[in-house]
Amino acid sequence: MNNWTYRKSVTAHDELAEHHRLARTLSWPHLVALGVGAIVGTGILTLIGVGAGKAGPAVILSFAIAGLICACAALAYAEVATMIPASGSAYTYSYVVFGELIAWIIGWSLILEYSLVVSAVAVGWSGYVSGFMASLGWALPQAWIAGPHAGGVLNLPAILIIGLVAAMLMAGTRESATLNAILVLVKMAALALFILIALPHFQASNFEPFMPFGFPRSGPSGSEVGVMAAAAIIFFAFYGFDAIATAAEEAKNPGRDLSIGIVGSMVVCVAIYMAVAAAAIGALAYTRFADSPEPLALILREIGSGWGAQLLGASAVIALPTVILAFFYGQSRIFFTMARDGLLPQGLARVSRRGSPVRITLFTAAVVAVIAGLFPLDEIAALANAGTLAAFVAVCAAMLVLRRRNPGAERKFRAPAAFVIGPLGMLGCLYLFWSLPAQTRWYFLLWNLIGLVVYLLWAQRQAARSRATA
Repeated sequence: MNNWTYRKSVTAHDELAEHHRLARTLSWPHLVALGVGAIVGTGILTLIGVGAGKAGPAVILSFAIAGLICACAALAYAEVATMIPASGSAYTYSYVVFGELIAWIIGWSLILEYSLVVSAVAVGWSGYVSGFMASLGWALPQAWIAGPHAGGVLNLPAILIIGLVAAMLMAGTRESATLNAILVLVKMAALALFILIALPHFQASNFEPFMPFGFPRSGPSGSEVGVMAAAAIIFFAFYGFDAIATAAEEAKNPGRDLSIGIVGSMVVCVAIYMAVAAAAIGALAYTRFADSPEPLALILREIGSGWGAQLLGASAVIALPTVILAFFYGQSRIFFTMARDGLLPQGLARVSRRGSPVRITLFTAAVVAVIAGLFPLDEIAALANAGTLAAFVAVCAAMLVLRRRNPGAERKFRAPAAFVIGPLGMLGCLYLFWSLPAQTRWYFLLWNLIGLVVYLLWAQRQAARSRATA
């Protein structure tokens, strides 16, 4: 059989040697917390302002539309993940359903997504910490809080937080997931506090006119407005639930826990986003916080709650490490599974006595620390979104193919109206991909051309050799 079309068995995980197996230590509350930790981060703190600048009060509708597209993908993930309860997320599903070449492309895209997200959030966390330290009179030297592109030497706080998260993951998946759940609760409490402070200042007149820029995406390139233009931006505040799918192999009861974790985290996050958006717009006219880099803190200051703004800023320092942990976890599991399949060096695919992939965690930490410590990410961070959209399209397509190819197979979770939500999720993601800047789409194509060369010259032979000696 041609390597390109070789497909993994759904039960391939059951045949793995013990030193290649991950320990099953996670239950559904851990998975919901992992998803919420990944999804609710910088997006809720910043994108309400950006979205309001494009859609006005109808940004609430933009959140609903972006959430609907992500919900379609989440339902597809829940069905496919329970049918193929192995680590690797969209990469593994593509390997089982479409074959090795498509799996490589999706895996290569996920490497891009997770690496850039982890690095970007680490740099963002560094900015919050540096500002917080400066406010206490303990300003850090510029040389050690910025990379060479910004006149510094190394972004040391970004590297340190990556190292700390890596140490947590190496200590054990369950232990790091439990700490993550605690930090997520702190983050939720901060957002609940914002709503409680803002609600007494609610004015219905702030919602008029509700849709000042119309519904469709319109306007010159780079300055598009409208509900759909805002939805294309706000979508990026939702993804992260795919990190749950990478935990399939470590779920105690994957048939139950994965579906609850994926769908539950999406429901929680859509509700949180819409509630925060409604409270924000009701408390202050959107024109006063549109495009602000810290819209929620600005709103609290404007309504006379300086202490609330400080608390919210402090919560950001707590919140962002949960995003780093969730995406770092997902990245290490993608690397781990690709190495186990022979598409990356197999020596990385070994687990410790506690069932944690220590080698791949260290390798992942080195990759993202270099990016976070040295490189500017503002111009290329959108590439992470392109990788996410590619994975979402692949999973929606995989669900539809499995429905046709194996209609009688056991499905511990069945997505409702699969032949409606599947195409809807794919078309929605393709529209959002088209909404990305043209330069980003070209960079994404270039990244995958490089990946194709790596696959043809090295990875396919290594994977074939790995199967032959298994």
